Amino acid sequence: MSASAAARVVATRQSPTDLTLSFVDEATVRGVAAAGGDGEWLLADRLAGLAAFAALPIETNPLYTTYVDLRNARLADVRPYTAPAAVAPGATKAALLPEGAAAYAEITENRVTALILSPEAREAGVVLETLDGLRARDPKLFRRLLDGGCALPENDKLAQMTRALWSQGLLLRVPDGVRLERPVVLRWIVGEPGTALFARTVISVGEDAEVSVVEEQVSASTSGPAAPVPSGPTDPAGPAGRQAFFAGTTEVQIGAGSTLSFAGLQDLSLRQVAFQHRSAVIGRSATVRWALAQLGSRVIRSRIDNTLEGNGSTVEQAEIVFGSADQLFDLTSYTRHIGRDTTGNLLSKGALTDRSRAYMKGLAVIDLSAHGTDSYLGEFSMLLSRNARSVAIPSLEIDQPDCRRVAHASSVGPIDETQLFYLESRGLDPEEARKFIVLGYLEPVVARVPLESAQDRLRDLLEAKWAAQAVVRPAVAAAAVA
Repeated sequence: MSASAAARVVATRQSPTDLTLSFVDEATVRGVAAAGGDGEWLLADRLAGLAAFAALPIETNPLYTTYVDLRNARLADVRPYTAPAAVAPGATKAALLPEGAAAYAEITENRVTALILSPEAREAGVVLETLDGLRARDPKLFRRLLDGGCALPENDKLAQMTRALWSQGLLLRVPDGVRLERPVVLRWIVGEPGTALFARTVISVGEDAEVSVVEEQVSASTSGPAAPVPSGPTDPAGPAGRQAFFAGTTEVQIGAGSTLSFAGLQDLSLRQVAFQHRSAVIGRSATVRWALAQLGSRVIRSRIDNTLEGNGSTVEQAEIVFGSADQLFDLTSYTRHIGRDTTGNLLSKGALTDRSRAYMKGLAVIDLSAHGTDSYLGEFSMLLSRNARSVAIPSLEIDQPDCRRVAHASSVGPIDETQLFYLESRGLDPEEARKFIVLGYLEPVVARVPLESAQDRLRDLLEAKWAAQAVVRPAVAAAAVA
């Protein structure tokens, strides 16, 4: 073949629903089980997850099937970590505990680089350990927490894939009556090109307890030069752009009268593809608060499942995205009201620049047993460039007419010109006015982060992302005119 003919060869186009992972098979599952020393029950649990993965479609809800787009996920050459994370020397040194934290776990790729409890948390009986450590210490509790898929949604193909292939994991257990004043910090540092990490975090909160958790998902290259941002039709699977894959779950079981506040910050490299699943089963008069910020990753799929089982249970959820380049944010939430007098307040907000896209999909289900439900679902996107796109699909399924309130709302559009006019009339230049509007629009999640240093870090990241798009936008406009 001549050089000119070779240059005209075009890679096969992916379908928007193609998942190119090539190792999701029984041989890999059995390899992960062998590397971890799984018992028969855990191998059977993994194989059940694999069977569900094979049987389920990529999206089960017909409202959402149009909005699945994985074409930028080029994962055919990634390979998973199979062995449990090794604990690095010095990982338990007290000096590694962040200021203001009650406990700290850090996993860097396939190594545990920090695992620390403060004296106060240890004396209160709080447990923070790897799932592999739990397996060795208390195999009965390990099985009770994980057998049957824990709180993972049975109808989600990608969650079941993580159930089958997980090799790393953390357990946070808070006993009855314990109320931690300081947050627990969980940090995942990932992004080695060509690798896939499957991880599970199990949070078990007893009765009449309270805990705050800050989870950070950051790139392994954060401390070094930033990865180049794809600016054209380059192939991210090429030598200069091999992708990494991260699939992580957070599985919450919360007892009666307890409160969990969970803040998540995702700032992965643009060479990363990430699937997140967070699920909570909420007991009587218990409360779960989710505050999630999605900033990084080339493709991010986030799904949250809230099951309000107990009477008087509550979920408060806020998720924001700030997109640039050709990032794709696929956010889905399912909230099911089962108990009486339950409350759900869910909000998604996006700010999108360049060619970024966001799909915001939510469903609130009010069962026949859910008398007195109060449920609100809002999804809003702000488009900051002509090429940005967003879809908002809030939906309701109501089987119980005796509700306090059931409502949803959505909007997609540019910055409100009247707000711009007001700020400019007070002496701000147009760019500064746009910045105040956008960052103020995203502030509700920032303000809910319970650790001051993480809150400051999130504000800095939003400022940096705004500054980057403010520089790029005039350059792109000039190129278009030329």
